[in-house]
Amino acid sequence: MNTETTTPATEFAQRFTSTRRGARLARHLAVHQLNGWGIPYGSDASDAAVQIVAELAANAVTHGRVPGRDFELRLLLTETTLRIEVSDARGESEPEPGAPTPDSETGRGLLLVVALANDWGMTPRVIGKTVWVELLRFPRYVVASIAKNSSNV
Repeated sequence: MNTETTTPATEFAQRFTSTRRGARLARHLAVHQLNGWGIPYGSDASDAAVQIVAELAANAVTHGRVPGRDFELRLLLTETTLRIEVSDARGESEPEPGAPTPDSETGRGLLLVVALANDWGMTPRVIGKTVWVELLRFPRYVVASIAKNSSNV
C-alpha cells in the first residue's frame, strides 16, 4: 500500500454563479492565479490550463446547472502537477467525450480536455460531481516538442 501523499503547495478555490458570466470570470481568475504562481500568461502551460478551465466551467453552467446553485473551481499546484477541479450540482450523468459530426457546433469540449490532460476523471459528491484534470507542469505536447527539439541538436 502506498502511504505517500502529495500535499498541494498552493491552492485556489472559488465559487461562481452558474452563468456564462461566472464561467468567464472563472477563466480570468484562473489565468491570473497561474501567473501569480509563476506560470506566465501566454505560456503553453497557462494556455492549456486556461483552455481546460474554460471548457469545464462552460460544461458546468451548461449541463450541470441547477437553479440557485453555484459551481466551484479549485486549482491545486504541487511541484509536479496542476490539478484543476470543477464541481457542479448535477451528478446524474457522467461526462463523456462525444463524437460530433463535422458540421456540429458543439460537443468538442471534452475532446480538447482529453487531448490536453495527462489524466482526467469524475468524482461523485453528495450533491453533484467534480470533474478533475491533472496536468504535469508542462503539458504532454510541450514535453514532446522539447524532446523533439533536443534530438535535432
